[in-house]
Amino acid sequence: MKRKGADGVCDYDDAFSPVPAASGFRTIFSLATQLDMFTNHVDISQAFVQGELLPGDGHNGTVYISSPPGYEEDSQYIYRLLKPLYGMPSAARAWHTTMSAFLEREGCETVGFEKSVWQVVFDGHGVLLGAHINDFVFACANRPVLDAFRKRLLEASEGTYEGPLEHYLGCEIARDPVAGTTTLSQKHYAEEILRSHGFWDIPPRNTPMKPNTRLSKDDCDPNPKQGFHRR
Repeated sequence: MKRKGADGVCDYDDAFSPVPAASGFRTIFSLATQLDMFTNHVDISQAFVQGELLPGDGHNGTVYISSPPGYEEDSQYIYRLLKPLYGMPSAARAWHTTMSAFLEREGCETVGFEKSVWQVVFDGHGVLLGAHINDFVFACANRPVLDAFRKRLLEASEGTYEGPLEHYLGCEIARDPVAGTTTLSQKHYAEEILRSHGFWDIPPRNTPMKPNTRLSKDDCDPNPKQGFHRR
């Protein structure tokens, strides 16, 4: 949330959208595996602009901006924001607050200390939900209940149904319903990193660095190339 200091200047130290820890998502996958739950993936499009401005934004929730790029300033007009914009310090927080309000109306409750993992029961069937900003994971053992909840979310916020959960936050998820297992892998991500740094074709070694090597920042190039520095 936005706070105001003694000097009257607003800061945004707490303008963030909480996301579950990696262990939170693994817990959802683990429970879905044990309880034979269906898992679905939903992506909310342009999530930040679907939020509602926070009461403390601007002056009592009113925010004015300069004219958008491509439009000349006109002294007869002023521009007032109706929705948060990408680039606003509080946009992520505004989206999380809007999303949380919808889920609370649905009867959802947060799980433990996780502020982006919810649980709810519909018609005797439990639903688990995890959200990393605009990426949602649903888990429920009853398909009609899961589908109905997912559709209500997509009616409240514009987005797309990505189908059964197979890829999430750089992880590949493979479920084996016969064996009752779920396997998480980052093979694609690891390959992408190796290829981008030119290490994909290098033969692997059990000990990739000479034993007892001592690294120091003095060994680094003081003027690295821009592309290398960015990596």
